[in-house]
Amino acid sequence: MGILSSTDLDVSRLCLGGNVFGWTADEQQSFAVLDAYVEAGGNFVDTADVYSAWAEGNSGGESEAIVGRWLARRGHRDRVVVATKVGMLAGFDNQKRDTVLIGAERSLKRLGLDHIDLYYVHRDDPGTPLEETLAAYDELVRQGKVRHVAASNFSAERLALALEIQHREGFARFVALQPEYNLVSRTKFEGALQQVVAANGLATVPYFSLARGFLTGKYRPGVEVESVRAQSASQHLDEHGLQVLEVLDELAETHATTVAAVALAWLAQQPTVAAPIASARTLEQLADLTPVLSLELSQDEVDRLSAI
Repeated sequence: MGILSSTDLDVSRLCLGGNVFGWTADEQQSFAVLDAYVEAGGNFVDTADVYSAWAEGNSGGESEAIVGRWLARRGHRDRVVVATKVGMLAGFDNQKRDTVLIGAERSLKRLGLDHIDLYYVHRDDPGTPLEETLAAYDELVRQGKVRHVAASNFSAERLALALEIQHREGFARFVALQPEYNLVSRTKFEGALQQVVAANGLATVPYFSLARGFLTGKYRPGVEVESVRAQSASQHLDEHGLQVLEVLDELAETHATTVAAVALAWLAQQPTVAAPIASARTLEQLADLTPVLSLELSQDEVDRLSAI
């Protein structure tokens, strides 16, 4: 466990992604994964209003509703830090004041909660003045409906501007950033964006932490994987990706653990990173992830992976 940035949120080293709930994992499977995650020591669940609108027959909010029913049936509200987002669901795909406020009410209802622990701007909306957007999130905090606010999918320049406005206006301040970041996709975060995060004391909670499954090690030359993410994951099967897998294989054997856990441990030990997000639709997939809750790589091992 570790405190998230300047908050009082004590979060586990692995954040469980809820994007598969109501999509590739039905409610029974989702409950089983959530139960096993908490039993293993996890306490940080990430979802969004748009999960999983892309699946046939869905309209969005399915993941939040499943998480809400699970929290109610298991009585785990006080044990679990719940993060959700607004800004990418059809009809709510902007950051206007009404969108943010109504979106939060809808999420609270689906989750069955009186407050959201961590509420993300799911993506930047250049079409809406940042002052309007940030005032709306501040309003939610003042109303007690949201404890802390955070950003996702922001550029370094826009994140710096948002933080400047929050400071100037006395608005609730972003405490975290959720960017795409993993061992084979580093350029979007490392550099200017990472510098803004570090300079302002934010925590990083990366998504696509396993590069859509590539860093689980199941994607290899000549191996066919049945997965909705197979095409996007397989794009990393180049010289660089294979070199990464080679070292991951070696370190997984050294630590008697999984390739996925080593990849997540590298990410968890990067500057500013609080908890990588990874999802699992089965107990077997979850078992590949949970060793990261206690796995510590040596600095030499971290450096070996970083140098590839």
